[in-house]
Amino acid sequence: MDLFLQKLSIMLVPGLLAITMHEVAHGWVAERFGDPTARLLGRLTLNPIKHLDPIGTLLLFFIGFGWARPVPVNPGNLKDPRRDMLWVALGGPAANLSLALLSALALRGFGRLTTEATGGLLTMVLEPLTLMTAFSLYINIILAVINLMPVPPLDGGRVLIGLLPEKSASMVARLEPFGFFIVILLFFFSPLSERVLLPIVGSLTAFLAGPQLFLVQKVFTVLFRS
Repeated sequence: MDLFLQKLSIMLVPGLLAITMHEVAHGWVAERFGDPTARLLGRLTLNPIKHLDPIGTLLLFFIGFGWARPVPVNPGNLKDPRRDMLWVALGGPAANLSLALLSALALRGFGRLTTEATGGLLTMVLEPLTLMTAFSLYINIILAVINLMPVPPLDGGRVLIGLLPEKSASMVARLEPFGFFIVILLFFFSPLSERVLLPIVGSLTAFLAGPQLFLVQKVFTVLFRS
C-alpha cells in the first residue's frame, strides 16, 4: 500500500494535467476557428473530472500512458473544415510539448536546488516535487509522440487527412473505426514501439532533461519496481 501511494503521489497531478491540457487545447483551438462546441459543453475547463476516461485513467497509473475523453469538435462550424481540423489536431500535442518544455526547465531548477540542499525540510519538499516534475516531462513527451502517429483517430491521423489530397484523405479516414486496434497492434505487437517510438521519446527526454536525466531514470525506478 505504501508503494502504491508513493506512485500515486508522483503520477496523479502531472498525469491528470497532461491529459486534461491535451483535450482543452483541442477545444481551445477549435473555438479560435469558429467551433464553440467544447465551451458550450463545459469542456474548456482544467477540471480533470470533466475529461476523465475510466480506462485511459487507469492505464495512465498502471502502465504510464493513458488518455482522456476526446473533446467534441463539430467540423461544420469551422470555416475550412479540412484545413482547420489539422490545426485543431495539432493543438493537443503542442500543449503536451509545451508542458514538457516547462517541466524540463523546472526539473533543472529543482535538480540544482536538491543538489545544494543539505537536508531537513527543504529536501523533504524538493524530492517529491522533483520526481513529479520528472514524470511530467516523460508523460507529456510520450503523449505528444504517440498522438502524432499518422493513424486516425490519433491526432497525427487527422493531420495526415488534412494534408493529403481529398481522395487519399477519404481512404485514410475510413480507417478511423479500426484505428484503436491498429494502434494497439503497432504499439504492442510490432517493432515500431521498440525501434521508433521509444527511441524518439528517449532522445527528446534526454535532450530536454539534460544533466538532470538521471532524475527521470530515478522516477522509472520508483514507479516500475515490483
